Amino acid sequence: MTTQWTTVFPGLPERQDEPVTHAARGSGGPTDGPLTDAELQLAARNHALPLEILREEVTPPGLHYLLIHFDIPAIDAGSWRLSVAGAVQRELSFSLEDLRARPAVTVPVTLECAGNGRSLLRPRPLSQPWVLEAVGTAGWTGTPLAPILREAGLHDDAVEFVFTGADRGIQGGREEDYARSLTLEDIERQGAFLAYAMNGAPLPPQHGFPVRLMVPGWYGMTSVKWLSSIEAVTRPFDGYQQAVAYRYLQDPQEQGTPVNRIRVRSLMVPPGIPDFFTRRRIVDSGTVRLQGRAWSGHGTVESVEMGVDGTWSPAELEPALGGHAWRGWSVSWDAEPGDHELRCRATDSTGAVQPLEPEWNLQGMGNNVAQRVEVTVRAPRV
Repeated sequence: MTTQWTTVFPGLPERQDEPVTHAARGSGGPTDGPLTDAELQLAARNHALPLEILREEVTPPGLHYLLIHFDIPAIDAGSWRLSVAGAVQRELSFSLEDLRARPAVTVPVTLECAGNGRSLLRPRPLSQPWVLEAVGTAGWTGTPLAPILREAGLHDDAVEFVFTGADRGIQGGREEDYARSLTLEDIERQGAFLAYAMNGAPLPPQHGFPVRLMVPGWYGMTSVKWLSSIEAVTRPFDGYQQAVAYRYLQDPQEQGTPVNRIRVRSLMVPPGIPDFFTRRRIVDSGTVRLQGRAWSGHGTVESVEMGVDGTWSPAELEPALGGHAWRGWSVSWDAEPGDHELRCRATDSTGAVQPLEPEWNLQGMGNNVAQRVEVTVRAPRV
Protein backbone atom coordinates (compact mmCIF):
# COMPACT_ATOMS: atom_id res chain seq x y z
CA MET A 1 0.00 0.00 0.00
CA THR A 2 1.52 3.34 -1.03
CA THR A 3 0.72 7.01 -0.92
CA GLN A 4 2.05 10.20 -2.50
CA TRP A 5 3.97 12.98 -0.80
CA THR A 6 3.25 16.47 -2.02
CA THR A 7 6.20 18.49 -0.70
CA VAL A 8 9.97 18.32 -0.50
CA PHE A 9 11.53 17.53 2.87
CA PRO A 10 15.10 16.47 3.65
CA GLY A 11 15.49 12.72 3.38
CA LEU A 12 12.10 12.24 1.72
CA PRO A 13 11.12 11.84 -1.96
CA GLU A 14 11.42 15.01 -4.03
CA ARG A 15 8.84 14.12 -6.66
CA GLN A 16 5.10 13.97 -6.13
CA ASP A 17 4.91 10.75 -8.12
CA GLU A 18 7.53 8.95 -6.04
CA PRO A 19 5.74 6.58 -3.62
CA VAL A 20 6.66 5.95 -0.02
CA THR A 21 5.31 3.04 1.99
CA HIS A 22 3.18 3.77 5.05
CA ALA A 23 5.42 1.49 7.09
CA ALA A 24 8.42 3.67 6.24
CA ARG A 25 6.86 6.91 7.34
CA GLY A 26 4.40 6.14 10.12
CA SER A 27 1.03 7.87 9.94
CA GLY A 28 1.83 10.22 7.07
CA GLY A 29 3.22 13.48 5.79
CA PRO A 30 4.78 15.86 5.99
CA THR A 31 3.27 18.63 3.84
CA ASP A 32 3.10 22.41 3.72
CA GLY A 33 -0.13 22.28 1.76
CA PRO A 34 -3.71 22.84 2.88
CA LEU A 35 -5.64 20.23 4.83
CA THR A 36 -6.36 17.19 2.68
CA ASP A 37 -9.75 15.53 2.22
CA ALA A 38 -8.53 12.61 4.34
CA GLU A 39 -7.54 14.91 7.21
CA LEU A 40 -10.88 16.72 7.07
CA GLN A 41 -12.67 13.37 7.20
CA LEU A 42 -10.69 12.37 10.29
CA ALA A 43 -11.33 15.77 11.89
CA ALA A 44 -15.07 15.36 11.35
CA ARG A 45 -15.09 11.84 12.77
CA ASN A 46 -13.07 12.60 15.91
CA HIS A 47 -13.53 15.61 18.13
CA ALA A 48 -11.65 17.87 20.54
CA LEU A 49 -12.50 19.50 23.86
CA PRO A 50 -14.04 22.97 23.40
CA LEU A 51 -11.53 25.13 25.26
CA GLU A 52 -14.24 26.98 27.20
CA ILE A 53 -15.02 23.64 28.94
CA LEU A 54 -11.63 23.89 30.66
CA ARG A 55 -13.61 25.85 33.24
CA GLU A 56 -15.03 22.47 34.36
CA GLU A 57 -12.83 20.41 36.67
CA VAL A 58 -14.34 17.17 35.30
CA THR A 59 -15.11 16.87 31.60
CA PRO A 60 -18.56 15.58 30.58
CA PRO A 61 -18.22 12.43 28.41
CA GLY A 62 -19.70 14.08 25.33
CA LEU A 63 -17.15 16.91 25.48
CA HIS A 64 -14.08 14.80 26.32
CA TYR A 65 -11.68 14.51 23.38
CA LEU A 66 -12.18 11.43 21.24
CA LEU A 67 -9.97 9.55 18.79
CA ILE A 68 -11.25 6.34 17.19
CA HIS A 69 -8.62 4.61 15.07
CA PHE A 70 -10.94 2.27 13.18
CA ASP A 71 -14.68 1.72 13.89
CA ILE A 72 -16.67 1.61 17.13
CA PRO A 73 -17.36 -2.13 17.50
CA ALA A 74 -20.81 -3.47 18.38
CA ILE A 75 -20.37 -5.39 21.66
CA ASP A 76 -23.02 -7.20 23.66
CA ALA A 77 -22.17 -6.74 27.34
CA GLY A 78 -23.96 -9.96 28.28
CA SER A 79 -21.76 -12.18 26.12
CA TRP A 80 -18.54 -10.14 26.32
CA ARG A 81 -15.55 -11.83 27.94
CA LEU A 82 -12.03 -10.65 28.71
CA SER A 83 -9.38 -13.36 28.43
CA VAL A 84 -6.00 -13.43 30.15
CA ALA A 85 -3.75 -15.94 28.39
CA GLY A 86 -0.31 -16.54 26.91
CA ALA A 87 2.73 -17.08 29.12
CA VAL A 88 0.68 -17.53 32.30
CA GLN A 89 0.21 -20.43 34.69
CA ARG A 90 -3.60 -20.12 34.71
CA GLU A 91 -5.69 -18.75 31.88
CA LEU A 92 -8.50 -16.54 33.13
CA SER A 93 -11.75 -15.26 31.67
CA PHE A 94 -13.91 -12.46 33.06
CA SER A 95 -17.40 -11.21 32.33
CA LEU A 96 -18.30 -7.58 32.93
CA GLU A 97 -20.05 -8.60 36.14
CA ASP A 98 -16.96 -10.52 37.25
CA LEU A 99 -14.88 -7.37 36.95
CA ARG A 100 -17.49 -5.20 38.65
CA ALA A 101 -17.50 -7.63 41.60
CA ARG A 102 -13.77 -7.14 42.18
CA PRO A 103 -12.25 -4.37 44.34
CA ALA A 104 -12.90 -1.04 42.65
CA VAL A 105 -11.05 2.25 42.35
CA THR A 106 -12.19 5.59 41.00
CA VAL A 107 -9.32 7.68 39.67
CA PRO A 108 -9.46 11.16 38.09
CA VAL A 109 -7.25 10.93 35.00
CA THR A 110 -6.31 13.53 32.43
CA LEU A 111 -6.08 11.84 29.03
CA GLU A 112 -4.40 13.55 26.09
CA CYS A 113 -3.86 12.34 22.54
CA ALA A 114 -0.19 11.91 21.64
CA GLY A 115 -0.85 13.80 18.40
CA ASN A 116 -2.23 16.88 20.13
CA GLY A 117 -0.67 19.93 18.47
CA ARG A 118 0.19 18.09 15.24
CA SER A 119 -1.44 20.61 12.89
CA LEU A 120 0.80 23.39 14.29
CA LEU A 121 3.96 21.73 12.96
CA ARG A 122 5.59 22.90 9.72
CA PRO A 123 5.71 20.88 7.58
CA ARG A 124 2.61 19.09 8.87
CA PRO A 125 2.50 15.30 9.29
CA LEU A 126 -0.60 13.80 7.65
CA SER A 127 -2.86 12.30 10.28
CA GLN A 128 -5.61 13.50 12.64
CA PRO A 129 -5.07 17.30 12.46
CA TRP A 130 -5.32 18.24 16.12
CA VAL A 131 -4.74 21.83 17.17
CA LEU A 132 -4.40 21.92 21.00
CA GLU A 133 -7.69 20.62 22.35
CA ALA A 134 -7.25 16.81 22.30
CA VAL A 135 -7.59 16.39 26.06
CA GLY A 136 -10.11 15.75 28.82
CA THR A 137 -10.33 14.73 32.46
CA ALA A 138 -12.84 12.24 33.83
CA GLY A 139 -13.36 10.10 36.90
CA TRP A 140 -12.72 6.54 35.68
CA THR A 141 -13.93 3.59 37.76
CA GLY A 142 -12.62 0.06 37.45
CA THR A 143 -10.56 -2.67 39.04
CA PRO A 144 -6.74 -2.67 39.42
CA LEU A 145 -4.93 -4.71 36.79
CA ALA A 146 -1.84 -5.95 38.68
CA PRO A 147 -3.80 -8.26 41.05
CA ILE A 148 -5.43 -9.97 38.06
CA LEU A 149 -2.05 -10.63 36.48
CA ARG A 150 -0.74 -12.02 39.77
CA GLU A 151 -3.72 -14.38 39.91
CA ALA A 152 -2.89 -15.64 36.43
CA GLY A 153 0.73 -16.25 37.47
CA LEU A 154 3.46 -15.34 35.02
CA HIS A 155 5.99 -17.64 33.44
CA ASP A 156 9.58 -16.60 34.10
CA ASP A 157 10.13 -15.73 30.43
CA ALA A 158 7.13 -13.35 30.16
CA VAL A 159 8.43 -9.90 29.20
CA GLU A 160 5.28 -7.84 28.63
CA PHE A 161 1.52 -7.89 28.11
CA VAL A 162 -0.37 -7.22 24.89
CA PHE A 163 -3.73 -5.50 25.25
CA THR A 164 -6.00 -6.03 22.25
CA GLY A 165 -9.17 -4.14 21.48
CA ALA A 166 -12.18 -5.24 19.43
CA ASP A 167 -11.67 -2.54 16.78
CA ARG A 168 -10.02 -3.78 13.60
CA GLY A 169 -8.68 -2.02 10.53
CA ILE A 170 -5.77 -1.36 8.19
CA GLN A 171 -2.91 1.00 8.91
CA GLY A 172 0.57 1.02 7.44
CA GLY A 173 -0.44 -1.76 5.08
CA ARG A 174 -1.28 -4.09 7.98
CA GLU A 175 -4.72 -5.45 8.86
CA GLU A 176 -4.96 -6.11 12.57
CA ASP A 177 -6.84 -5.41 15.76
CA TYR A 178 -5.77 -2.31 17.61
CA ALA A 179 -3.23 -3.48 20.20
CA ARG A 180 -0.56 -2.05 22.48
CA SER A 181 1.78 -3.59 25.06
CA LEU A 182 3.11 -2.74 28.52
CA THR A 183 5.62 -4.28 30.88
CA LEU A 184 4.60 -5.35 34.36
CA GLU A 185 6.79 -2.54 35.71
CA ASP A 186 4.83 0.00 33.65
CA ILE A 187 1.53 -1.45 34.85
CA GLU A 188 2.48 -1.31 38.51
CA ARG A 189 4.21 2.08 38.37
CA GLN A 190 1.32 3.81 36.59
CA GLY A 191 -1.41 2.08 38.58
CA ALA A 192 -3.08 0.73 35.43
CA PHE A 193 -6.63 -0.53 35.82
CA LEU A 194 -9.55 -1.93 33.82
CA ALA A 195 -12.18 0.81 33.59
CA TYR A 196 -15.89 0.10 33.14
CA ALA A 197 -17.36 3.47 34.17
CA MET A 198 -16.76 7.13 33.30
CA ASN A 199 -17.97 9.88 35.62
CA GLY A 200 -20.13 7.39 37.51
CA ALA A 201 -21.91 5.90 34.47
CA PRO A 202 -21.13 2.91 32.20
CA LEU A 203 -18.61 3.69 29.50
CA PRO A 204 -20.22 5.30 26.46
CA PRO A 205 -19.74 3.25 23.26
CA GLN A 206 -17.20 5.74 21.87
CA HIS A 207 -15.09 5.59 25.02
CA GLY A 208 -14.59 1.83 25.07
CA PHE A 209 -17.76 0.10 26.33
CA PRO A 210 -17.86 -2.25 28.11
CA VAL A 211 -14.24 -2.18 29.40
CA ARG A 212 -11.09 -0.30 28.48
CA LEU A 213 -7.55 -0.24 29.79
CA MET A 214 -6.64 2.91 31.70
CA VAL A 215 -2.98 3.88 32.09
CA PRO A 216 -2.77 7.13 34.10
CA GLY A 217 -0.02 9.54 33.07
CA TRP A 218 0.51 8.09 29.59
CA TYR A 219 -0.82 9.44 26.32
CA GLY A 220 -4.25 8.12 25.37
CA MET A 221 -3.17 5.59 22.71
CA THR A 222 -2.03 3.30 25.55
CA SER A 223 -5.46 3.10 27.20
CA VAL A 224 -6.85 0.53 24.76
CA LYS A 225 -10.62 0.76 24.27
CA TRP A 226 -13.11 -2.13 23.80
CA LEU A 227 -10.63 -4.44 25.49
CA SER A 228 -11.01 -8.09 24.47
CA SER A 229 -7.83 -9.85 25.56
CA ILE A 230 -4.65 -9.61 27.62
CA GLU A 231 -1.78 -11.83 26.53
CA ALA A 232 1.52 -12.35 28.33
CA VAL A 233 4.23 -12.64 25.68
CA THR A 234 7.85 -13.79 25.78
CA ARG A 235 9.26 -11.26 23.32
CA PRO A 236 8.53 -7.57 22.74
CA PHE A 237 5.31 -6.94 20.82
CA ASP A 238 5.88 -5.73 17.24
CA GLY A 239 2.35 -4.73 16.25
CA TYR A 240 1.96 -1.57 14.15
CA GLN A 241 0.64 0.64 16.97
CA GLN A 242 3.67 -0.29 19.08
CA ALA A 243 6.61 -0.72 16.73
CA VAL A 244 5.81 1.76 13.93
CA ALA A 245 3.22 4.27 15.13
CA TYR A 246 3.63 6.40 18.25
CA ARG A 247 7.35 6.96 18.07
CA TYR A 248 9.50 10.07 18.21
CA LEU A 249 11.66 10.16 15.10
CA GLN A 250 13.02 12.67 12.61
CA ASP A 251 13.54 10.40 9.61
CA PRO A 252 11.48 7.45 8.30
CA GLN A 253 14.53 5.19 8.39
CA GLU A 254 14.97 5.68 12.14
CA GLN A 255 13.56 3.30 14.73
CA GLY A 256 13.00 6.26 17.02
CA THR A 257 11.95 6.15 20.65
CA PRO A 258 8.52 5.18 21.96
CA VAL A 259 5.90 7.74 22.96
CA ASN A 260 4.68 7.09 26.50
CA ARG A 261 4.26 9.67 29.29
CA ILE A 262 2.41 12.92 28.73
CA ARG A 263 4.61 15.99 28.35
CA VAL A 264 3.89 19.01 30.53
CA ARG A 265 1.20 21.33 29.12
CA SER A 266 -1.14 24.16 30.10
CA LEU A 267 -4.17 25.53 28.30
CA MET A 268 -6.27 28.62 28.97
CA VAL A 269 -9.97 29.28 28.64
CA PRO A 270 -10.04 31.84 25.80
CA PRO A 271 -11.26 35.12 27.32
CA GLY A 272 -14.09 37.30 26.06
CA ILE A 273 -16.13 36.32 23.02
CA PRO A 274 -14.97 34.80 19.70
CA ASP A 275 -15.17 35.81 16.11
CA PHE A 276 -17.09 32.90 14.57
CA PHE A 277 -14.72 32.08 11.72
CA THR A 278 -11.25 32.96 13.03
CA ARG A 279 -11.92 32.34 16.76
CA ARG A 280 -9.99 35.51 17.54
CA ARG A 281 -11.08 36.81 20.94
CA ILE A 282 -12.79 40.14 21.61
CA VAL A 283 -12.40 41.40 25.21
CA ASP A 284 -13.64 44.53 26.97
CA SER A 285 -10.93 46.60 28.63
CA GLY A 286 -10.43 46.40 32.37
CA THR A 287 -9.50 43.61 34.77
CA VAL A 288 -9.90 40.19 33.18
CA ARG A 289 -9.55 36.97 35.14
CA LEU A 290 -7.72 34.42 32.99
CA GLN A 291 -7.96 30.75 33.93
CA GLY A 292 -7.00 27.32 32.65
CA ARG A 293 -5.65 23.86 33.45
CA ALA A 294 -2.16 22.33 33.51
CA TRP A 295 -0.93 18.73 33.69
CA SER A 296 2.06 16.43 33.19
CA GLY A 297 2.64 12.70 33.08
CA HIS A 298 6.24 13.10 34.29
CA GLY A 299 5.59 14.85 37.61
CA THR A 300 3.45 17.38 39.39
CA VAL A 301 2.80 20.80 37.85
CA GLU A 302 4.90 23.23 39.88
CA SER A 303 4.12 26.53 38.16
CA VAL A 304 2.20 28.20 35.34
CA GLU A 305 3.19 31.50 33.76
CA MET A 306 0.99 33.84 31.75
CA GLY A 307 2.60 35.85 28.99
CA VAL A 308 1.07 39.08 27.66
CA ASP A 309 2.91 40.42 24.63
CA GLY A 310 6.06 38.65 25.77
CA THR A 311 5.97 39.76 29.42
CA TRP A 312 5.51 36.83 31.80
CA SER A 313 3.94 36.69 35.26
CA PRO A 314 3.13 33.79 37.61
CA ALA A 315 -0.36 32.38 37.91
CA GLU A 316 -2.05 31.12 41.06
CA LEU A 317 -2.32 27.34 41.23
CA GLU A 318 -5.22 25.31 42.62
CA PRO A 319 -4.80 21.83 44.12
CA ALA A 320 -4.64 19.05 41.54
CA LEU A 321 -7.76 16.96 41.07
CA GLY A 322 -5.59 13.86 41.56
CA GLY A 323 -2.10 12.48 41.12
CA HIS A 324 -2.70 11.94 37.40
CA ALA A 325 -5.09 14.80 36.74
CA TRP A 326 -4.82 18.46 35.83
CA ARG A 327 -4.79 21.38 38.23
CA GLY A 328 -6.48 24.72 37.75
CA TRP A 329 -4.68 28.05 37.53
CA SER A 330 -5.72 31.68 37.24
CA VAL A 331 -4.26 35.18 36.93
CA SER A 332 -5.62 38.73 36.68
CA TRP A 333 -4.86 40.77 33.57
CA ASP A 334 -5.30 44.52 33.24
CA ALA A 335 -6.51 44.48 29.64
CA GLU A 336 -5.71 47.70 27.79
CA PRO A 337 -7.27 48.58 24.40
CA GLY A 338 -5.47 47.19 21.36
CA ASP A 339 -4.28 43.87 19.94
CA HIS A 340 -2.49 41.48 22.29
CA GLU A 341 -0.96 38.02 22.30
CA LEU A 342 -1.62 35.82 25.34
CA ARG A 343 0.44 32.72 26.06
CA CYS A 344 0.62 30.24 28.94
CA ARG A 345 3.30 27.74 29.83
CA ALA A 346 3.70 25.24 32.64
CA THR A 347 6.70 23.72 34.44
CA ASP A 348 6.61 20.34 36.19
CA SER A 349 8.55 18.85 39.09
CA THR A 350 11.19 17.36 36.76
CA GLY A 351 12.06 20.88 35.58
CA ALA A 352 10.47 20.36 32.16
CA VAL A 353 8.90 23.53 30.75
CA GLN A 354 6.75 24.00 27.69
CA PRO A 355 8.71 25.28 24.69
CA LEU A 356 7.75 28.54 23.00
CA GLU A 357 8.32 27.03 19.55
CA PRO A 358 7.14 23.61 18.32
CA GLU A 359 9.62 20.74 18.40
CA TRP A 360 9.16 18.97 15.07
CA ASN A 361 9.06 15.21 14.59
CA LEU A 362 7.97 13.02 11.70
CA GLN A 363 4.72 11.70 13.19
CA GLY A 364 3.71 14.92 14.95
CA MET A 365 3.84 13.47 18.46
CA GLY A 366 4.07 15.23 21.82
CA ASN A 367 3.97 18.82 20.53
CA ASN A 368 3.48 20.64 23.84
CA VAL A 369 4.25 24.13 22.53
CA ALA A 370 2.93 26.97 24.69
CA GLN A 371 -0.57 28.02 23.67
CA ARG A 372 -1.03 31.29 21.80
CA VAL A 373 -4.32 33.27 21.92
CA GLU A 374 -4.80 36.43 19.85
CA VAL A 375 -7.00 39.02 21.57
CA THR A 376 -8.43 42.40 20.61
CA VAL A 377 -9.31 44.52 23.63
CA ARG A 378 -12.09 47.06 23.06
CA ALA A 379 -11.98 50.53 24.52
CA PRO A 380 -14.62 51.38 27.12
CA ARG A 381 -18.00 52.09 25.56
CA VAL A 382 -19.47 55.56 26.09
